[in-house]
Amino acid sequence: MTGQGLFVSFEGVDGAGKTTQANRLADYWRARGREAVVTREPGGTSLGVEIRRLLLHGDEPIAARAEALLFAADRAQHVAEMIRPALERGAIVITDRYLDSSLAYQAGGRELTSDEIRGLSMWATGGLLPRRTYLLDIDPACAHRRLTHAEDRIESAGDDFQRRTRRAFLDLAERDPERFLVLDASAPADDIAQTICQDSANLVG
Repeated sequence: MTGQGLFVSFEGVDGAGKTTQANRLADYWRARGREAVVTREPGGTSLGVEIRRLLLHGDEPIAARAEALLFAADRAQHVAEMIRPALERGAIVITDRYLDSSLAYQAGGRELTSDEIRGLSMWATGGLLPRRTYLLDIDPACAHRRLTHAEDRIESAGDDFQRRTRRAFLDLAERDPERFLVLDASAPADDIAQTICQDSANLVG
């Protein structure tokens, strides 16, 4: 957290409900008179939109190290252009994916080392981490059935990849229980939102 702002992230496999819950949390804080900035990775800035297109919708195969560097470049621009300035204004900053997605998808799913991915992202962001990370946990097969759009390159990576990624998220949460709050994403959306909003209110104090 920087200044009087609050930085939170949402994580989980595709289809877990991150976008829905991020928007619900923003509505909660806006109704209470706070600025709430909702963003995402990749693609939270103009540069990020181009990187997102290359990462998720490009036709050319991307080597694992090149993929990691592209995600880190997106994150560096995201923090510099959007997240840190908003925190310094005192905003509630809510991001759909952040560092932990790189650790889960690239180190867990694509088998690069966690130390390589973490070191790259921490350098790219100047060490900025969310105060709270909400992990929406769900069986990837159930989450996949929720998707209403055409699969991107990562969503189509296969069942084994998605299961490894889910396990990687849970391992990250187990190693950092002070930052993570793990939620059952198969529960009713209203119940999940209530828990998240109350937790974030406790963080703000």
